[in-house]
Amino acid sequence: MRISTNISAMTANNALKRTDTNLTKSLEKLSTGLKVNHAKDNPAGIAMAKRMNSQIKGLSLAGDNAGDAISVIETADGALSEIHAILQRMNEIAVQAANGTNSDKDRETIDSEMTQLREEIDRIAKSTDFNGQKLLDGTFDLKGYTSDQRVRVAYYSDEVECKEYNLKNITTGTDADGNTIITGATPDTSAKGGFPKEAMVSKIVGNLVTITAPGGFEVTLEATGNAKNVKLDLTGIGAMRMQIGANEGQVLAMRFPETSVKMLGLENTNIKTADNALKTIERISDALDYVSKIRARLGAYQNRLESASENIDVSEENMTSSYSRIMDVDMASEMTVYTTQQVLIQAGTNMLAQANERPQQVLQLLQ
Repeated sequence: MRISTNISAMTANNALKRTDTNLTKSLEKLSTGLKVNHAKDNPAGIAMAKRMNSQIKGLSLAGDNAGDAISVIETADGALSEIHAILQRMNEIAVQAANGTNSDKDRETIDSEMTQLREEIDRIAKSTDFNGQKLLDGTFDLKGYTSDQRVRVAYYSDEVECKEYNLKNITTGTDADGNTIITGATPDTSAKGGFPKEAMVSKIVGNLVTITAPGGFEVTLEATGNAKNVKLDLTGIGAMRMQIGANEGQVLAMRFPETSVKMLGLENTNIKTADNALKTIERISDALDYVSKIRARLGAYQNRLESASENIDVSEENMTSSYSRIMDVDMASEMTVYTTQQVLIQAGTNMLAQANERPQQVLQLLQ
């Protein structure tokens, strides 16, 4: 037996240290509820978990963004619903004015209401906003630019390819009241011109001309004077971009076309004569179609956003579950470990005490 070096005590002490370390780790896990508290606990797992946590937080905000986008659409659709109702009323009084039993004086009286209704449409288009951003004045519609300041791109459909187009000419004149009106336009349908071969002028209303082609191709231009060899640059940008995902590029671009009286083709209309009333009925029908198309597109956006929102919720739930499996501690299992380590601490403490007493047994040899 040796008394200078107590190997038994050293062995018991080392075991007690290891047990104490394990008990400390178990206490930390139980107190934090996390299985991985430090990078050393699971290097690969913590790297994966932090990426997941970033994704989860991004998905949470993306869900909020989708909800905001739905609110934007509901705001715009509410205003468009009122414009729809106004157009219906305008159609009613135009039909009334077209009736032969009315005198021109009667029609002037009826036309005064038509004027007020047009002004209300413009007011709605200019004042409808969400968080200070105008929705129906064309701010969030696809943008297009021209090489001639006398020609402006007023509208183009989603089916129009974003590139440059050439317009051979556009001619204008004036009506009886001195208002500028377009009398003709010629799109360049050659290979270099960009317009489809079937492109043609389908409608001219005042100083607006619409060029259409099969497949939903539609471009509306506004002109204030004659122009030749006009280049159109249809960019495909300008819509309100909603971030509905946690990653770059996961966006939904929502366009809100201008719904002013001018864009509806009702700017210089009147029902002071029976002929004008009949023409106004036709224009109102086109305006109703225009607003209906916008509302249909907004409805499609909303359905898509609702689906996206549900998908975000499911993705967030599943990713949170995966994150939990990596990071969260199983309390029942860890409590078993904690209890075991407590018992080992008590046993180790007792064994260390006995190991420290062993050298005293040497004294019996000296008696």
